[in-house]
Amino acid sequence: MSDRRPRAAWRRHPEPPPAAAQPEPSDGPSVIQATLYRDGRKVSSPETLAETYRQLREHPDGMAWIGLHRPTEEELHSLASEFDLHELAVEDALEAHQRPKLERYGDTLFVVLRAARYLDAQEEVDFGELHIFVGPDFLITVRHGGAPDLSAVRRRMEGNPDLLALGPEAVLYAILDTVVDGYAPVVAGVQNDIDEIETEVFGGDPAVSRRIYELSREMVEFQRATRPLVGMLHGLMAGFAKYGTDEELQRYLRDVADHVTHTSERVDGFRQALTEILTVNATLVTQQQNAEMRALAEAGFEQNEEIKKISSWAAILFAPTLVGTIYGMNFDNMPELHWAGGYPFAVLLMAVVCTSLYVIFKRKDWL
Repeated sequence: MSDRRPRAAWRRHPEPPPAAAQPEPSDGPSVIQATLYRDGRKVSSPETLAETYRQLREHPDGMAWIGLHRPTEEELHSLASEFDLHELAVEDALEAHQRPKLERYGDTLFVVLRAARYLDAQEEVDFGELHIFVGPDFLITVRHGGAPDLSAVRRRMEGNPDLLALGPEAVLYAILDTVVDGYAPVVAGVQNDIDEIETEVFGGDPAVSRRIYELSREMVEFQRATRPLVGMLHGLMAGFAKYGTDEELQRYLRDVADHVTHTSERVDGFRQALTEILTVNATLVTQQQNAEMRALAEAGFEQNEEIKKISSWAAILFAPTLVGTIYGMNFDNMPELHWAGGYPFAVLLMAVVCTSLYVIFKRKDWL
């Protein structure tokens, strides 16, 4: 459970129930929604970028919020031409797999965020990427992947006109808040996974090593998504005075910065915990292997002892068998065949040999 305090203004208004998650479009339109606002209230929802440009020119005191999903190169170049976006930022927005960052190009702020969501069924973390262009009268979001759900941000902001009236910067902070809030279920899911892994490690599950490795890789990605945000948010806070950020937004940003710092520390702790668990698992596996080898050695030793006993008795029994075999050949010219003391001598000889062998093997602890 989260111990975070209640959020600021946009959290004090009741939210409508979240919409069902929609499947990501593969070949559908890349413009998810374009909306114009004036004084914090929705004016229109143009269906095309050209119509959005025209209406924004007709109402220079308004704000355009354009949402895109994996846009084409032509669409981004159209936006770049209309809003004077820097070519390097446009190039980054065309390609996913960018690290979280914040850059200023004149009056335009370019932000890259890595959103995350926990998939319960697969017990894994799914990462999405969000590129945001923030200008004086526009905000453009370019989404790669399924997260985050920006429609919820739109509903929340449209339900709070006073906050939305503060402009694109307020929308940016609301998006940052949503992305950071999305980390909380991931943290909870990963914590549950780590608890299960600890149980499996001490339970001797042989498949746990693979699970530790896969979760460690996800934590590396999660760390790459959260750690840069700390510096990014502090960079935004450092520009409060220079860019005249509204005091209410300053409080919101500090709140988001506190939460992302807490999340980053938790992720660092997860990586350390997984490293320690992997070490413990390797130690337990080594101990188990040593125990198995010891058991095999003991079994081999016991087997050798049995072989010694069998071999000793076989040698003892071989001596009278040898004597009896010689005298059982029935040759006429054997000198002892007609000797009156031959039989007692043969029996005595067998007894002496067997006794001698028994004494020898007993002293060697073979018997």
